[in-house]
Amino acid sequence: MPASSHIPLIVQPFVSDRAKHTLDLVEQFVDNDCIPAEPLFQAQLGQGERRWTTNPVIMDSLKAKARSLGLWNMFLPKNRFSEGAGFTNLEYGLMAEYLGKSKLASEATNNAAPDTGNMEVLAKYGNEAQKREWLVPLLEGKIRSAFLMTEPEVASSDATNIQLSIRREGNEYVLNGSKWWSSGAGDPRCQIYLVMGRSDPSQQDPYRQQSVILVPANTAGITVHRMLSVYGYEDAPHGHGQITFENVRVPVSAMVLGEGRGFEIIQGRLGPGRIHIAMRTIGASERALEWLIARINDDRRKTFGQNLSAHGVILEWVARSRIEIDAARLIVLNAAIKIDQGDAKSALKEIAQAKVLVPQTALAVIDRAIQAYGAAGVCQDTPLAHMWAMSRALRIADGPDEVHLLQLGRRENRARKDAIIAKMDWQRTEAQRLLVVAGFSPTKSHL
Repeated sequence: MPASSHIPLIVQPFVSDRAKHTLDLVEQFVDNDCIPAEPLFQAQLGQGERRWTTNPVIMDSLKAKARSLGLWNMFLPKNRFSEGAGFTNLEYGLMAEYLGKSKLASEATNNAAPDTGNMEVLAKYGNEAQKREWLVPLLEGKIRSAFLMTEPEVASSDATNIQLSIRREGNEYVLNGSKWWSSGAGDPRCQIYLVMGRSDPSQQDPYRQQSVILVPANTAGITVHRMLSVYGYEDAPHGHGQITFENVRVPVSAMVLGEGRGFEIIQGRLGPGRIHIAMRTIGASERALEWLIARINDDRRKTFGQNLSAHGVILEWVARSRIEIDAARLIVLNAAIKIDQGDAKSALKEIAQAKVLVPQTALAVIDRAIQAYGAAGVCQDTPLAHMWAMSRALRIADGPDEVHLLQLGRRENRARKDAIIAKMDWQRTEAQRLLVVAGFSPTKSHL
């Protein structure tokens, strides 16, 4: 059955016929082209240092086919941007789920992070010159980009801690400091960094001290020291770089939106970015479930004379995985609808719910699949170990779970406490009144 037939009933009224058709094309492209191409991509990438200077030609072939099918830049929502393919966040969310089943599909359709978030920043906040220089080639898929925010010397989960200095000298800004987990910086096609740093330490408002600035990757004074691994995976050629800036100079025209607007920009960037991650991670969960079902029905892998699917505990794994994925999907799609009806700022609660729940769901499902495969599940013979590592990292990326839970709890408590207390006080008073009217003695309670 095509992907469009699996759209949850509750969101179907929000999905256009064009989006349904495109969703079916995405499913076919991922299943028939991207997933089978993954081993060839790795073979063409090669081994050792050459992985950081190689662009596997299979990716160019996939991009050409994706463009011929109209599967390009689906992530930019039509209600806010004219540069995208004309879909809503919800419609893209359904597509992104399928893209998340393959590690090649997002890039092949020019919907890959961090480029998606960076393109949104440029489309929303960039001036016309910045758009011409950087947004246009990114939309065309001719270059890649990186977003540099996290720093090694501070607790970057609190962005007010960011220390990289952005100091103006005449018609230039001078940057000094360090960044790490700069995803995308390893790619030889990465030509532009979006860098967040501190431009005004004296500003009384800590949320007006930061700015975002555009820095070409080949600017003098930039040193890329190493690529960091995620549980041993280096994600070449994409990479997660540790980078230092030593008297790096860029023109004042490189500033995005204006000095002190950094928090405004990153909130506009990270909200959609978080929901995009959740969308793709649902797809990874689905692929893990597929691998689980395939394993437990493999006639060569019987235990105690039976297929694994004959054992009740294994079927419980399948059932729990199905329930958890479906529930997480609805959380994600609900957040997408909320963004479509307002913006990312109006959907902070819903985005936080998705950001926390989805990676945890994926980890649970992938872990079950790994367990079913035994030793094979933890080695390179299945995609499961890599999927688990990436999903585990998502509990930290774009804000750790604890930060989102703290903010979510604060909002929920602040928004509801007075009304709840008043309602319960009234209910207790009314309960006593009803007892007295009916001829009973009032009850005593310590609550």
